[in-house]
Amino acid sequence: MTSALAAPLPPEAKALYSEVLTALNEHGVPYAVAGAFALQKYTGIWRLTKDLDLFMKKEDVPVALKHLGKQNFWCETLDPVWLAKAHRGEYFVDLISGMSNGVIVVDDSWMKRTQPAIIAGIRSQIISPEDLVASKLFVIRRERFDGSDIAHIIYGTKGWLEWDRILELAGEHWEIVLWALILFRYVYPAHTDYIPAPLWQDLLSRYMHLVQHPDPKAPFRGSLVDENIFSIDVKDWGLEDLQSGYRARQLQKQPARAAPMLGVVRKAGSDNTGSDNK
Repeated sequence: MTSALAAPLPPEAKALYSEVLTALNEHGVPYAVAGAFALQKYTGIWRLTKDLDLFMKKEDVPVALKHLGKQNFWCETLDPVWLAKAHRGEYFVDLISGMSNGVIVVDDSWMKRTQPAIIAGIRSQIISPEDLVASKLFVIRRERFDGSDIAHIIYGTKGWLEWDRILELAGEHWEIVLWALILFRYVYPAHTDYIPAPLWQDLLSRYMHLVQHPDPKAPFRGSLVDENIFSIDVKDWGLEDLQSGYRARQLQKQPARAAPMLGVVRKAGSDNTGSDNK
């Protein structure tokens, strides 16, 4: 359920989320609360979901799973590149260490930029609005599209964002940022000024340079957007599969496990981020 009106957290969800956050706090595991709680903070939009999204560094995921396993959670790694889960009953926690395509990865800077918050009655740390935007840049798939969330964050903050941080995380993929801004401008034309004029000028001038000076050797990037809807380009037409390269590099950086993982390791999922948009 999505609404601009406050929705009370079900008692079972509050108890479980409180237990998870308390365990991580007590054991000093750094995290940033994202998902529905972060969206509400920066947009005023309430979503009732059955999961708690926590961003954390890849090397901290095994530690978090170890402690949650001791709390009788069923823990599993769905995709070693970016996603693990801890379940109990009908509620679960997503431990997210990056994007499924391997382009954006959570590091110390995400933890340093968190903001204090009270979540499920527990003193916690919530993700910064800039990092929240970055986490949604590649959620542009056929079955799930977070462009509306980005537009709502810009609208809710009136554009008071550290845009350099968003561009830093996007890196060479700054065109995805421009795409999100153009969508915002289309949806909220009366609030075009929420995007700083120098940012418009910078990105549009970069874009026009690319248009006027196309690179015939530029690689195909469809798999970074959605490896399923662009699979024919890779499998049948022989175009590059950049996503496999990004993911392979992240898999090579896998940390040594601090303890045996509980549960199973599954094949890569189809989402680019956690499941806050149910």
